[in-house]
Amino acid sequence: MKNILAPSILSADFRTLGEQIKITEKAGAQYVHFDVMDGIFVPSISFGMPVLSSINGLTGQTLDVHLMVTEPARYVAEFAKCGADIITVHLEACKDLKKTLEEIHRCGVRAGISIRPGTPVKSLMPYLEDAEMFLIMSVEPGFGGQEFIPESLERIRTLRAALEKDGMEKDIEVDGGIYHSNVAEVLKAGANVIVSGSGVYKGDVFRNTAEFMEILKDYE
Repeated sequence: MKNILAPSILSADFRTLGEQIKITEKAGAQYVHFDVMDGIFVPSISFGMPVLSSINGLTGQTLDVHLMVTEPARYVAEFAKCGADIITVHLEACKDLKKTLEEIHRCGVRAGISIRPGTPVKSLMPYLEDAEMFLIMSVEPGFGGQEFIPESLERIRTLRAALEKDGMEKDIEVDGGIYHSNVAEVLKAGANVIVSGSGVYKGDVFRNTAEFMEILKDYE
């Protein structure tokens, strides 16, 4: 499968956000990862539709929206209108996950399902046919700059094995504590969409992105 880098703008300098996103695109990053936090499902509050609208059209990258919010179905249509290409919701945040995924697809957007570190991977198994992407959180969602939870590797392996058993070639995205030093382990475990915030945006954005892309290409 093709490996994809999704720099998380949660770690970007918002004074030059547009410029920084364009730098990641020039260096090869295919996605822009957009973390939406409501202060309820997770303790932090981040940004929402106005920021997504301002990014839409700025870049040719895929706009990868991760809704860390309670009952995300309420917002799916608006995020789709604002330019989202992928909308990922948390299994733990939805009263009716299937209905939420159906709403995402109704809006013409690819659907993703995310689980927190404490949620068993087996909870995803009933939904393998219902989404195009599955996001394994490798830190507790809500804050950037956390350390990667090592047990996440086995969770990725378990999910990839389940998908392959059913003949499904779907994306596994991993988010949290991923840097140049550990991304190879994540790729070898079976992930192919890599979210990194601090690893891209802290320091030389072009060089950081390019180095990630070199590693990703080595493991395709």
